[in-house]
Amino acid sequence: MKNPFWRRFRRNKGAVIGLAVLALVAVVAVIGPAFTTNDPWSMVQQPFLHPWTEPGFALGTDTLGRDMLSGVIYGARISLLIGFVSTVVALLIGVTLGAVAGYFGGWVDAGLMRFTELFQAVPSFALAIVLVAIFQPSVYSIVVAIAIVSWPPVARLVRGEFLTLRQRDFVQAALLAGESTPRIMLTQILPNAMSPIIVMASLMVATAILLESSLSFLGLGVWAAEHFEPTPIASQRLAAT
Repeated sequence: MKNPFWRRFRRNKGAVIGLAVLALVAVVAVIGPAFTTNDPWSMVQQPFLHPWTEPGFALGTDTLGRDMLSGVIYGARISLLIGFVSTVVALLIGVTLGAVAGYFGGWVDAGLMRFTELFQAVPSFALAIVLVAIFQPSVYSIVVAIAIVSWPPVARLVRGEFLTLRQRDFVQAALLAGESTPRIMLTQILPNAMSPIIVMASLMVATAILLESSLSFLGLGVWAAEHFEPTPIASQRLAAT
């Protein structure tokens, strides 16, 4: 018997095209470096080189003479890495807090939601800039910053799902059967709340990539992480501490 989910998925042309594009980007990110030997950071040729005018520069060069094809390939690897890892971290935080708040309710729910609103009250992009600037640009600091600004919507979504599902008959039956609270949350409620979580996760990956590119535009991205060197004054202060 065929999987009904896969059958519905194949009927949606937009979903199939999106999956194909995502698979193509992932394949290029994984095996793309085998098709170019140029360092994406090195100024290997004259600036503004037009595409296909020189062997080995299919997309030409940028204003600094760097190979555009290498930049696109290596950029895809970093973007996908940051997008997926930051989304996973944000989901772990948001699902955990939202599940606890929605299942227990009362003062636990109130306290966790006030904590969530504290993060939502601060503009996410501004908070990400502050976090990356404090911990210095790096792949790890960017992932942590994006995860910290991305988990509150997940927590509120999961909380709403748990508030609704905990009143269902199958949850009450599990309680009467003597199942433990963690088991009920993980095996009874969470699987039934996965559909909206998966949808939100797919949107969060795209948002994380856009946020990472915005940080890079401001000089707080991967390029800054690869080329960050403290100034002499900063080096003296670090040595003094």
